[in-house]
Order: sequence, then structure tokens, then C-alpha cells
Amino acid sequence: MELKPGYKQTEVGVIPEQWEVKPLGSVLGKGRLGGNYPNQDRESNYPLMKMGNIARGHMDTSKVEYILPSVTPDPSDRLRHGNVLFNTRNTLDLVGKVAIWRDELPVAYYNSNLMRLEFDPQEVCSDEYANYALNSAGGVARLRALATGTTSVAAIYTRDLLRMPFIVPPPPEQRAIAGALSDVDALIGALDQLIAKKRDLKQAAMQQLLTGHQRLPGFTSQWEVSTVGHEFDIQLGKMLDAEKNRGVPKPYIGNKAVQWNRIEFGDLPMVPMSRSDLDRYRLIPGDLLVCEGGEVGRAAIWEGRIDECYYQKALHRLRPLRGFNPRLMVELLRYWSDQGLLANYVTQTSIAHLTREKFADVPMPVPQPDEQLAIATLFSDMDAEIVALETRRDKTRALKQGMMQELLTGRTRLV
Repeated sequence: MELKPGYKQTEVGVIPEQWEVKPLGSVLGKGRLGGNYPNQDRESNYPLMKMGNIARGHMDTSKVEYILPSVTPDPSDRLRHGNVLFNTRNTLDLVGKVAIWRDELPVAYYNSNLMRLEFDPQEVCSDEYANYALNSAGGVARLRALATGTTSVAAIYTRDLLRMPFIVPPPPEQRAIAGALSDVDALIGALDQLIAKKRDLKQAAMQQLLTGHQRLPGFTSQWEVSTVGHEFDIQLGKMLDAEKNRGVPKPYIGNKAVQWNRIEFGDLPMVPMSRSDLDRYRLIPGDLLVCEGGEVGRAAIWEGRIDECYYQKALHRLRPLRGFNPRLMVELLRYWSDQGLLANYVTQTSIAHLTREKFADVPMPVPQPDEQLAIATLFSDMDAEIVALETRRDKTRALKQGMMQELLTGRTRLV
């Protein structure tokens, strides 16, 4: 294959002629492992970043552990903005992850499974560029190739890491690439914050509207207090065993397919079903499916996306007896789950279960039908706005991946 003018073939593929490929060790000033600190879940003054906090290109501080209060960490292990961290040990799939510290917490330290990569500024003038380069498709593939060990315990040794080929554009291009990708990351971050804000607003609205503490304009009628069993016909599904059942194979929905307010189809499993089961467990549009086990109460409405489908054990099927709005019931179930209200009705064995009898006894508010529709519509509009923002964020993430492939291989030049 003929090379495009201005490009050359290297051990890592085709790159611009002005770019170089060097061993990572030749562009590093030094690599430094963190301290071996005893740690705990209980909060202290010293948050500790561990291998579970390293995501691809960014830090994950959703779960943080802390150095014991009796231990004073070495000041040299404190993280500074722009530090690039490399995960030396993990499972075979996760070892070698790289992320950059952007002051996610006011203060933090890092432990001995992580190495801080400090680059020679004469070679790599942008830590942001280094982070993106090591998280490019090629960078991840080269790091994975260095991993040794078993599926559950693997490592990348320093001697191998230092020999890994690393693409080095001229400094102006490093800064331009890092700037362009950082702008996209900033947009993704802003969308994440906006999505979180919209979710918080919906949670606050649920707290007010589903308890009757606040009413939508124009509604003043007194609410009834009823029970789930009085408002809905509840039927628990049946274990559909392909080995034991006889009959015509039919598609069915299992517990894992039911997520909040949506059903994940994929390739639905098929199982033989008897004639009596066909009549008893067939879904009709508007049926509400509620998880009986696992994440109890998780619910979605069957919209009739396919002509014929059934449901299995670990799912309750609810059909309104007096016209209660199924969409509003989904929101009630989500609110009850978030507030821990369903826990009072759960039977705890190896996993949580919500029996039909206890589910039927759960008390519930019953607004007038027009108010039910108004509340359900408001929440549907809020969900639609969140979904639109999530779709935009996901498309932006996909765009970033494409940009990384173009910019970090030099196919598209910014300088």
C-alpha cells in the first residue's frame, strides 16, 4: 500500500514524517510508585486513590477509601493537578489503565499499585497529551500486550513499560491535540453535570408530587389511600425451564431485561410453553412488569413491541383494576425504592424477594384520574429531557473517540 505523502511507516503504524516513535522510558523524567498505606472506608483527612479509582483517561471518585488517621502520608505521595497515574496491577483486562488527576478532591494521595508518570518536558510538553495518547486505541492495545499473569491477577512490569513505543509529535502539535480533546471533555463534563442536575430536579419533584405535599395547578380533590392489591391484579411469573417444559417455543422477558422505565430486548430467550401457560403468562400492552427479586420494585411497562411475549419467575405482572395510570405507578415504585419504603415488605433470604401477598398490602395514594395523568405526563417530559441530554452526551463521547483516532495517529493535523 502506497504511503500518503508526508507520512512514514513505523512499528506502531503510519504517522507523519515529523513525528517520532520513542521508548516510553526515553520521554519520562521518572516513574514513582505511591505509598503502601493501610486504609479504610471510614472518612479521614487523607483520601487514597487506588487501582479501582483509575478509569480510562479520568479518575473515578465515586467510591473512595482513606488512609488511617493514625498514619501520616509522605508529602511526595500527594497528587497534584495534571499528574498522570498508571495502574501497575489489576485483572488481566484492567491492568495498565491510565488516568490524569484534575483535582477531583481538594487533597488526595496514591498507593503503591499506582505509578505516577512524570514526563521530560523537553520530550512531552503536555501531560494531557500523554494521558490521551496512552488511552488511544493503539496505546491501550500496546499496554495490554505487556500484561503478564492470570485472568484475576496480572501486572505490567516497569522494565517492559519503559520499552513500550510511544508516539511523540512536535510540542506545538501535542498542545493542539490536547487542547482539542480537552474541549470535548469539557463539553462531556458539562453535559454530565446538567444531567445530574435534571435528575436531582426530578427527584425533588417526586418527593413533593407523589406525597401530595405539593399539587399541580388546578387540582384540589382529596386523594384516596388504597393498596397495590386493591388497584392492580398481581400475578407472579413462572419458572420457564427449557429442559422440563413441553410445547411451542415462545419468547419471554426475564428479570434482568426489566430496567427502570424500559425493557432491554436484545435476543429474547425462547422456551417451550404449555397451552395453559400461553394463556396465563402472555403480556398485553400496558402490563406493568415489576422485579420480585434482586433490585426489588424495578419496573417498566410492556408496550407490545413484539406481537407475542411472556414473562418469567422473579417478575410480577400488574394490570390496573380501577384504571390507575401505569406510568404513574412506575414513578411511585421508583420513589418507594429510592426512599427504602419497599424494604419493609421484602423477605430477605440469599437475595431480597417481594412476595405477591406482601406486595398487595403496600399502601399507595390514589389521586383522581386527571391528576394521575398530569403528574405522569410531567415526569415523562422530565425523563424525555434527560434521555435527550444522555443521547447528546453519548454522541459526543463517540465523536471524541473518532477524534482521538484521527488526531493521535496524525491522520488529521491541527498544526
